[in-house]
Amino acid sequence: MPTDLLDKGGAAPAERRSAANTAAPGAGMDELLKKPARPAWRRLLRLLFIALLVVLAGAGGLWAVRHWPAKPAQYVTTPVRQGDLSVTVTVTGNLAPVNQVDVGSELSGTVEQILVDENDPVRRGQVLASLDTSRLRDQVALGQAQLATARANLAQASATLNETRLKAERVHRLYQTSNGGWPAKADVDAAEAAEARAVAAELAAHAEIRQAEAGLNTNRTNLTKAVIRSPVDGVVLSRKVEVGQTVAATLQAPVLFTIAQDMRRMELDADIDEADVGQVQEGQDALFTVDAYPAREFAARVTRVGFGSQTKEGVVTYKGVLSVDNADLSLRPGMTASADIRTRARHGVLIVPDAALRFTPPAAEQTSANPLMPRMPRIGAGPVRRSSDPNSQQIWILRNGKPVPLTVRVGASDGRDTEVSGPGLRPGLPVIAEAAGAGK
Repeated sequence: MPTDLLDKGGAAPAERRSAANTAAPGAGMDELLKKPARPAWRRLLRLLFIALLVVLAGAGGLWAVRHWPAKPAQYVTTPVRQGDLSVTVTVTGNLAPVNQVDVGSELSGTVEQILVDENDPVRRGQVLASLDTSRLRDQVALGQAQLATARANLAQASATLNETRLKAERVHRLYQTSNGGWPAKADVDAAEAAEARAVAAELAAHAEIRQAEAGLNTNRTNLTKAVIRSPVDGVVLSRKVEVGQTVAATLQAPVLFTIAQDMRRMELDADIDEADVGQVQEGQDALFTVDAYPAREFAARVTRVGFGSQTKEGVVTYKGVLSVDNADLSLRPGMTASADIRTRARHGVLIVPDAALRFTPPAAEQTSANPLMPRMPRIGAGPVRRSSDPNSQQIWILRNGKPVPLTVRVGASDGRDTEVSGPGLRPGLPVIAEAAGAGK
């Protein structure tokens, strides 16, 4: 065996590896048995130390949050202003003429001619249309013939009456001169009865004349009604009939035309909500707009507030009527209008925006929102005083950079601004409307 393959002990590497593998298991086990085990109290002490570090870190962070100098809160202020305030009630409705007339026909017949159309101005008594009058003219002629017959009957009855009256007079004269001897009493009674019948016949003839005259007048009236005339001055809003159309007036008069009287004055029929009807009264002014003129406001005045209610889709409303001046004829019937009725007006009062009445400092908000979170008392943040008066509220002003409450009495409100009064208020006093930001 070569000498370079031998180590200093004279053994070959393969022999050494074999010897090491043979002796290693027993030697390693002895060393493990001889090494002492780590005590349990040391592991517990290490865990307690780590937990203590976590608690100290959390306490330090909480202390820093509580005591670190806070960034000053930024507030948006608005000045108290002095001016006028109007309280309004918003209603919606439709425009309508003050007097709208439906013109119809009392007679049945065929439309012969139409002389007006929609949007035409008409005068009272002007002819609008006419029906076929051939049948009506025949009825007038028949009535005239009946009247002539009645008059002839009257003449005949009058002649008969004169004849019987003369005969009765002769019988009475003969009876008296003969001292009742001649003619017989029965003949005298018959003459008197004949005279009475002649008188009755004449009276019946007079009645027939009056009856014939009434029938003739009716036929002439029907002939007149065949010509449809306007009952008022106004404008034709709609025409619902055509030439040649048959009009049947059996149960009710059919509507042929709709006429609006005096379009220079109109009405706004509005629905007033039950929550607002107590504020609306006759004589109050209003402004309204229509979709046709969105940039223009029209003036109106409340003329009537109805007592009867109406329910639409579960909403109870009351009908209000507003008079409208339409001198330029820009408004038209049926337009939908949205009106603001001024129910209350205040002049020269102190006014703040509603946002100032709703504002609460962030510190108070956080305390109220999370009452279980412990919080250190802060200098200048005193308790918020609430009044039992429902008209008494608080606004906040800045004093030395901190919000301070100020109790005020509220009055009228238009939904954006509110009237306020109380000590310490003056025009131009800045009040807090909102917090722009605050942080640590």
